[in-house]
Amino acid sequence: MSGGAAGAAASGTGGRAARGYLDAAATAPLRPEARAALLAVLDAEAANPSSVHAAGHRARVTVEEARGRVAAALGARPAEVIFTSGGTEANNLAIIGLALANPRGRHLVTTAIEHPSVLESCRFLERVFGFELGLLPVDRSGRVDPAALAAVLRADTTLVSVGLANGEVGTVQPVPELAAMARRAGALVHCDAVQAAASLPLSFGAGGWPGPEVDAMTVASHKFGGPQGAGALLLRQGVPLEPLLHGGGQEGGARSGTENVAAIAGFGAAARACATGVGTRAIELMRSRDALIERVLAEVPGARLTGHPDERLPGHASFTIEGVSGESLLVALDAAGYAVSSGSACAAGKDEPSPVLLALGLDPSLAQTAIRFTLPAPLGVSELDRIVAVLRAETGAARAV
Repeated sequence: MSGGAAGAAASGTGGRAARGYLDAAATAPLRPEARAALLAVLDAEAANPSSVHAAGHRARVTVEEARGRVAAALGARPAEVIFTSGGTEANNLAIIGLALANPRGRHLVTTAIEHPSVLESCRFLERVFGFELGLLPVDRSGRVDPAALAAVLRADTTLVSVGLANGEVGTVQPVPELAAMARRAGALVHCDAVQAAASLPLSFGAGGWPGPEVDAMTVASHKFGGPQGAGALLLRQGVPLEPLLHGGGQEGGARSGTENVAAIAGFGAAARACATGVGTRAIELMRSRDALIERVLAEVPGARLTGHPDERLPGHASFTIEGVSGESLLVALDAAGYAVSSGSACAAGKDEPSPVLLALGLDPSLAQTAIRFTLPAPLGVSELDRIVAVLRAETGAARAV
């Protein structure tokens, strides 16, 4: 994304193995700060943070320190941070928990390009509890027109859920405008910020972005360069939530189950590290992203950018390349030492065209040529040269057959 809407991207370990890793949207490389925090817990005495003895108290302190760090990085209060096992669980908790706890009505609104954990949670409410679901369309760049939301809001709209940025095409949504519109209509607002939180300057608080009009926001540790297996739902204080997991009443009763202390500690460390030096890293990533986009569009025949040309994540460059499958490009780049993606990691192993790209209006055959680069750190000139050379060679070979 351009201008002030850009922020820090999760940086890698800086080691040799990380240099060719260009799939940060799937999982960012583990930050050294997160690794140290994770190992410190694993190497310490075992303890349950709900236990009343001294060891349990120390585990509780670790969890609460991490909660404070995640809150500080995202402009939230510690009491607004509910730890989960990741973004998928947090999205389920937000969608289902908010909808069931809100007596306003049984109408949901989301977009056609949301993460499966959002869409499937909405469909679960449709199927089991009789909710109605309105799907907002997007334009060819993946953006939602606020007028489309205005057209579907109703007196019984319970919840509006819009992702802050799309992981496949990198497009950033006008969430503050959409959220303000939904709130004026009386609906709750949820924002899936998993893809955006580590690379945009988010604030859940007053005066921030996407700001106080959002009632709930989802984030995940491994997008910050923290360990997998931890995430959080940021929930505005006073907003009712129906728990999905019942038991011991952990996380203020919102999410029962013994906390993953080690992963949470790593999450907190990664969030704090990611919040440092936001502007400088953003500019570096945007320059590298733009250089990659410029080179690919100029030098690879049939290449087209997917997503918005400007309002996109700082380290995100995604393309279709007519005449060659995305999978063959992925394999060729992997053989050259570059790990990239042909779409969402959550859809791995599926042969169907991406629903996100189809929602943008792409032909199914063109959608299957998609390839995505998500940078954890800026690329060097030699790396750009090599990536473009591989794409040109693979494209030329495919068209020669």
